Amino acid sequence: MKNKYNKVETLLDAIPHIKKFYGKTLVIKYGGSAQTSPELQEKFAQDIVLLKLVGMNPVIVHGGGARISELLEKLDIKSEFIDGQRVTSEETMRIVEMVLSGEINKNLTSLLNYHGVKAIGISGKDSAIIKAKAKDSGKFGFTGEITEINAKEINALIKEGFIPVIAPIGDSLKPNHPGFNINADLAASKIASALNAQKVIFLTDIVGVLDKDKRLLHSLTEKTVNEYIKDGTISGGMIPKVNSCIEAINNGVNKAHIIDGRVEHSLILELFTSDGVGSEFIKEDNTNNSINIEKLLKD
Repeated sequence: MKNKYNKVETLLDAIPHIKKFYGKTLVIKYGGSAQTSPELQEKFAQDIVLLKLVGMNPVIVHGGGARISELLEKLDIKSEFIDGQRVTSEETMRIVEMVLSGEINKNLTSLLNYHGVKAIGISGKDSAIIKAKAKDSGKFGFTGEITEINAKEINALIKEGFIPVIAPIGDSLKPNHPGFNINADLAASKIASALNAQKVIFLTDIVGVLDKDKRLLHSLTEKTVNEYIKDGTISGGMIPKVNSCIEAINNGVNKAHIIDGRVEHSLILELFTSDGVGSEFIKEDNTNNSINIEKLLKD
């Protein structure tokens, strides 16, 4: 009986959060172990189905860097790096599109459909949803930077009851162009901003942003992020992730989160429990340089 009571308590705890996010758009960047582990793939799909069934509008943006690197190695296609960033050659771009659009995107879409929701897999090329140009005037080959997000088309899919599953490939709007390889974190941030999403959530392979003593930083603002980057607390591959979070909250997204995708049902824990998990990013009150408490309480 006590176990049943605990289950009821858990459901009751979730009700205010479900009411808060009902009808809201949530953009989820899907990557890391959550994307490569069959068990975690299944848990992720269950989480997305639950979000949809309780009235939320999830939009998924996925990466695929590990699988792309694996296939490039098998095909003996050498990768060139400039300043630590991969240069996307035309040959590499063909592999990127094959993996992202042809493999990962369709596998995830199929899994979601299997669990009873209407998911539709698309890339940024479809209806020119992600318009892009060459990054740094072509210094990185077919690696692109986003110039525009076609939010109208994404919202049309949401209105029809679909869960959009988006591969981050940019459309150049030129005939016979192979397209652009877009960083999935940046794509998720830009898409969330264009949709005025309530939240953007990044699934990663760490618990969140950590301080120098490896303790979780639960809440950050642009000011604190800049301080942590300056003193080296935030470094390496975490920098583009936190910058994507800051860009999102500065452009219409209410909150951004980095959570541990290795934890089963981490999405549900973040959205439907009072404590949440991972690190959240909150917009500062520009008038007094402090966190807007009223906004926090509303969220």
